[in-house]
Amino acid sequence: MTKIAKLFRGRKLWVGFLMAFLPLLLTLVLQFFWLRRLERTSEIADKAILKNFLEAVTTEVLYAYGPVAERTLDVPSANFTRDQLERSAATFRRSQVEGVKVLFVVRFEQDDEGTVLFYDPRTESMEPPPPSDEARAVTVACAPWRLMNDNGIEIDSPRLKVEERDPENRIILNPILDETSRVVGVAGMVLDTAWFRDHLLPATVKALIPRFFEGENTGVVVSVRDERGHLRFATDPPRADREDASRPFSFVFTDWRISVRGGTMTPEQWARTSFAFNMGLSLLAGILLTRVMFLALRTAAQEMKLSRMKSDFVSNVSHELRTPLASIRVFGELLHLGRVRAPEKVQEYGEYIETESRRLTQLIENILDFAKIEAGQKTYTYEIADIGELLDATLHTFEMRLRHEGFALTCERAAGEDLRARVDRAALGQAFHNLLDNAVNYSGEARRIDVSAHRDGNAIVVSVRDFGIGIPRDEQEKIFDRFHRVGTGLVHDVRGSGLGLSIVHHVAAAHGGRVTVASEPGRGSTFSIRLPAWDAAPAEATRAGEPAETPPRAEGEACPRS
Repeated sequence: MTKIAKLFRGRKLWVGFLMAFLPLLLTLVLQFFWLRRLERTSEIADKAILKNFLEAVTTEVLYAYGPVAERTLDVPSANFTRDQLERSAATFRRSQVEGVKVLFVVRFEQDDEGTVLFYDPRTESMEPPPPSDEARAVTVACAPWRLMNDNGIEIDSPRLKVEERDPENRIILNPILDETSRVVGVAGMVLDTAWFRDHLLPATVKALIPRFFEGENTGVVVSVRDERGHLRFATDPPRADREDASRPFSFVFTDWRISVRGGTMTPEQWARTSFAFNMGLSLLAGILLTRVMFLALRTAAQEMKLSRMKSDFVSNVSHELRTPLASIRVFGELLHLGRVRAPEKVQEYGEYIETESRRLTQLIENILDFAKIEAGQKTYTYEIADIGELLDATLHTFEMRLRHEGFALTCERAAGEDLRARVDRAALGQAFHNLLDNAVNYSGEARRIDVSAHRDGNAIVVSVRDFGIGIPRDEQEKIFDRFHRVGTGLVHDVRGSGLGLSIVHHVAAAHGGRVTVASEPGRGSTFSIRLPAWDAAPAEATRAGEPAETPPRAEGEACPRS
C-alpha cells in the first residue's frame, strides 16, 4: 500500500467529518445571507405597513368630508338669483352632515359685500348670521371669489376648495357658477375641529389598526399634532424621541401631521432582533449538529482504534505465546532425546523450562483476568499479608529470567517497617509480576532494575524502576488503558499484550490504592503501587492530591530471597 493510501486510511474519518461539515457550513453561510436579506426586506415591509396605515387613515378622513361636502354643497345656481337664497334650506335639510358647525350660502351682488345666510337646523331656514368667529371666517374665505365675480372672471369647472387660514374654523367651499361660467355665489360648511379630534380620528384609527396589525394590543401608538406641534390626539402617550412614520392630512387639516410608532421597537430594531434570533437558532443548530458529528466521529475513531489495538493484541499475544512455547519445546526435546546427560545441564534446562512455563502461565493469567474484568466478574479474596514477603515471592519467580537475561536486581526495604495490608495475594502478586515484566521488556540496553518497598505514612509503596527507554509525557496517562501501545520511538518496537499495566491499575484500584508512573524518555521509568496499610484508615490511605513520584530509597537491608 502506498504512503498516500496509508495516510488516507488513517484520516478517512476526518475526511468523512469534513464532507459532512462543509455542507453544514455552506448552509449556515447561505442562511446568514438569506437572513440578512430577510432583515432588510422585513425592515422595508414594516415601514411600508406603517406608511400604508397612515395613507389609509388620511384616505378615510378624505372620504369622511369630500363626498359629504360634494352632496351637501351641490346647491342649484337658480337659488342664487335675487331673493331665492332661502330655497337653499331645502337642499341643506335633506343632507345629514356630522362634524359641521354651520352650513352657509353667499350670493355676490354688484356694489355690495353680498348676501350671507347661515342654515339654522332648528327652524330649518336660512338666516343672516350674527357677528361671530364663524361669520368673520366665512367673509374672509369668500373674499377671493367675490373679487372674481366683480372682475367677471370665468372658470372652467367648479371644485371644492378648502380654506384653513383660521385653524378653528376650517371651511369647505363650493363655488356656484351661472350659465356664463361666472361665480355667482358660494355654498360652504364650517368644520367642527373638536368633532374631528374627538370622534372621527379615534373611530378611524380604531377601525384600521386591526386591519394592518395583528390585533389591537400591538403596542402601536398613533398621534396627531397641529401646526404648532401641539398634541391633539394619541392612542397612548407618545415618545417625543421617536416616530417610525408620519405624514400630513391630504384634504382638510393639511397643517396637522399624523404619526405612528410600531410597538416597542423600530422596524430597524425589530429586523435586527429577528435576524439575531434566527441566526442564533441556526448557529445553535449548527453547533449541536457539529457536536453530534464530532462525537460520532470520536466514537468511530475510538472503535477503529480499539479494533486496531485488538488486532495488535492478537498478533502480540501470538508472538508472546510462541516464544516460551518454542523454548519449552527445544529444551524438552533435548532432554527427551537424551542429548544432555550432565546433571548440571539437566538442571539448567529444567530451570529454563520452568521459567518459560511461568512466563506462559502469567500471560494466560493476564488474558483470563482481563476477560473477567471486562465482564465485571473479577472477584478478590482479601486477607492480611506482608507486602514484603509477597514481593519476595514474586522476585523469586523472576530470578531465573533475570539471571539469564543479564539483569542486575536491587531490592531495598527499610528495616523494622510494618508492611502489612489487606490484599488478595494472587492478584497483587500478579500486579508485581506485570510491573517486573514491563521493566524487563522496556529496559533496552540497560540491565538494571531497582525494587523498593517502604512505609509512607498510612500507605505502603512498592516501586519498580528501570533505566531503559522511558515513556513520553503525553503517553503516560494512556499506558494504563487496555490494549494501549505507545506509538512512538523504541517503546513501540517492544512486543507485549497491552494488558499488563491495565490489570495493575485495576488491581490497585480494587485494593483502595493506585498506581503511578514517573518517567522521562531515555532515562527510564518508575512505577509505584500505593496501598493503604492494614492499620491505616482507608480515607487517609487514599488521600487526594498525594505526590505521584516515588520517594527516594533509604539505605536498608536487601530484600531476602525465599
